Amino acid sequence: MGGAWNRLLEIFSAGGPVMWPLLIMSVISVGISIERGVYWVRMHGGRRRRWLRGLFDRIAEGDVPAAKALVTRDGSVYARAAEALLANRDVGSVFEEARHECERFGATLSTIITAAPLLGILGTILGIIESFDLLGSENGVTDISAVAGGIAQALITTAFGLIVALVTLFPYMGFRSHTTRCLSTIDALASSIQSMRLTKDK
Repeated sequence: MGGAWNRLLEIFSAGGPVMWPLLIMSVISVGISIERGVYWVRMHGGRRRRWLRGLFDRIAEGDVPAAKALVTRDGSVYARAAEALLANRDVGSVFEEARHECERFGATLSTIITAAPLLGILGTILGIIESFDLLGSENGVTDISAVAGGIAQALITTAFGLIVALVTLFPYMGFRSHTTRCLSTIDALASSIQSMRLTKDK
């Protein structure tokens, strides 16, 4: 275990200064992915599906007191949206509030997906420049390992940048799918509540 850890440290050190911002991005990405993953498991687990079916059933029956009682005991984005819609708040503002919560940290993950490969390319360029500086020096190259160090930096930073981007991309796309599902459900809630009101007004 200690040997593997030392090897990782050697690789990280060989990657040069660009590895530090990439490491920070990877830590942020993992932290956000865990937080969002837990959030969406709670929002779209089996218990939540049963809760939503019960809410839609009460709205379809026109039982507003029962629907309000159901949402007041719940702190989810669905409950807050339903409570606001039952209180006759503007659908657009309710939808935007829900979208803002669902897309939390989405811009951060998107930035990491874009920036990590670019930082990897920057590390590649710096490594190649370092190697060519050594090759073009007046004294010539006495130790080929010095040139190999620049090439290693170029390859390591590129690989690490792509790894960070890929590790971020898959959770990000999953979270976007959950966001679309959530907003579609809230849109269906708004339509159901509007239909209920129209039925009562007849």
